[in-house]
Amino acid sequence: MSKLTKKDLNKVVRRWMLMAVNTFNYQSQQAGSVVFSLKPALRKIYKKDEELQESIQNHFKFFNCMPWLAPLVLGATLAMEDRDGIKAKDIVQNTKTSLMGPLSGVGDSIFWVLIPTILGSIAGYMAIDHNPVGVILWMIINIVFMFLRAKAIHIGFNQGTKLITTFGDKISILTECASILGLVVVGALVPSVVDVSTPLIIERGELSMEIQPLLDSILPALLPVIFTYLIYKLIQSKKMGISLIILLVIIVSMLGAWSGLLG
Repeated sequence: MSKLTKKDLNKVVRRWMLMAVNTFNYQSQQAGSVVFSLKPALRKIYKKDEELQESIQNHFKFFNCMPWLAPLVLGATLAMEDRDGIKAKDIVQNTKTSLMGPLSGVGDSIFWVLIPTILGSIAGYMAIDHNPVGVILWMIINIVFMFLRAKAIHIGFNQGTKLITTFGDKISILTECASILGLVVVGALVPSVVDVSTPLIIERGELSMEIQPLLDSILPALLPVIFTYLIYKLIQSKKMGISLIILLVIIVSMLGAWSGLLG
C-alpha cells in the first residue's frame, strides 16, 4: 500500500514550482530544488534516518529538466521509492538521467518556444488594438499551464507505480536499459553542445593539409570528445572546484584563439 497520498504529492509539486530554478548551480544544477521538493515525501517513506540521508544524497546528483515537465520525473521516482524503498536508488537515478533530456527537448520546444510565440503574438496584437481579450486569454492559458504542471506529478506517480508492477522481477534489466539510455542521451549532447575545432593548416612546400578535416575523418567531433573527457576527469579527481574549472576553460579558450590553435 502506498505511503504517500495526493496531499503529499501536491505539497511536493508546490515546493517544486516555487523553487525549481532558485538553487541552480553549475555542479548539480536543479538537484537542490529536487531535494527541497521531495524531502517531506521522502521523510514519510523512510522512517530510518540513515535511509533518508542515503536517498537525499542520491537526489543531490546532477539533475536538469524543463521545470514544467520535471514533476513527471519526480512523481515516477517517488513511486519507485514508495514501493521498493532504498533498494530502488539506482533505478531512480537512472530514470532521472534518461528522462530529463528528452522531456527537456519536448518541453522547451513546445512550452517555451511554440506556444508562447503563437499565443503571445496574438495577445500582443490584441493589446495593441486596445482589446483586453488578448491579455485575459494569456492569463487563462498560464493558469491552465499551472494546473497541468500540478497534475503532472500525479501522472508520473501513477505511471511509475504501474512501471514497477509491470516489470516486477525484470527491474534489473530496466535499470541497465535506463542507464544505457542515459549515457546515450548525455553522449549525444557532446558534439551538439561542445564546440571545439582547430583552424591549423600544415604546409610543406606546395602541399597543405587542414588538420580539422583529418581529425573528423578519424572520428567526428573528436576534439569535443577529448575536451569533454578531460573536463570529466578534472571533475572526477575532485582536485578542482566547478568554478575554477570554468575559469580554466575560459583561459584555455582565450589562449587557443589568440595562438590560432583553436577556432
